[in-house]
Amino acid sequence: MEKIIPIVMDAGALSDAARAHTPDPGTGLPGQAPAWVFVEQTPISEADIAREMQFHRAEDPHASRQQAARTLVIRELLRRECERLGMEEIETEGAETPEEAAIRVLLDEQTPIPAPDEAACRRYFDANRERFRSPDRVRVRHILLAAAPADSSARLRGRELGEQLIEQLRADPARFAEFAARHSACPSASEGGDLDWIEHGQTTPEFERQLFMLKPGLAGLTIESRWGHHVVCVDAIERGQALDYADCAQRIGCYLQAQSRQHAIHHYLRQLHQIYQVRGLDD
Repeated sequence: MEKIIPIVMDAGALSDAARAHTPDPGTGLPGQAPAWVFVEQTPISEADIAREMQFHRAEDPHASRQQAARTLVIRELLRRECERLGMEEIETEGAETPEEAAIRVLLDEQTPIPAPDEAACRRYFDANRERFRSPDRVRVRHILLAAAPADSSARLRGRELGEQLIEQLRADPARFAEFAARHSACPSASEGGDLDWIEHGQTTPEFERQLFMLKPGLAGLTIESRWGHHVVCVDAIERGQALDYADCAQRIGCYLQAQSRQHAIHHYLRQLHQIYQVRGLDD
């Protein structure tokens, strides 16, 4: 007997699952891609799985294929249920296809989630107070020694120049604005290299990761980013302050509702799996 595999996927993947695809009517015929995954008698062809894999990047191609196959199986489960319930001529929203609109309405009808009450939100807030803080921020000046990512020679020169500037600034910190005006490729050069206050998410990720690890003062080494090497001086650091419940009640409510909806969708997909047989999907 062939094994029936429960299908579970997070709610964020359902938009991929609803992406249109036309399954092959059979397997083994000339010009058709083979199929080893089926929902009932409908094949999920390897060609469709290969196209879907671009949306499921993974270091292991097998894992990428598995995620792509699961996505297409879920799409077929939902399509079949829409068909069974006679969900046709659903009004589309935005760039939706009729099939995507039907799946949206199906999920809304089958997985209704009430908004969490205030008591639930407050319980979550009390249990996770450390998560609810205003963002940390740093006051920064920098000198950007620009170099293209693929230009290793320019990057080496930038790092060497940066190290020279750091040595000079250790002896005479007041020259930072002068060096910024002379060497920096950033528009902030005209402001002495001043980037003002920076919070998480406001700058290039690789620059930001290193920036928020620094202590106040001139950094002893350059920071490298996709733009080149940066000579950095942290003028001030402000740690985020604890927020009151009123400041984050709406965010907590949205989070709890999203979590509940995801669990409801998982449960609903398991129910569909009891209706429609899935074959050929590995554990």
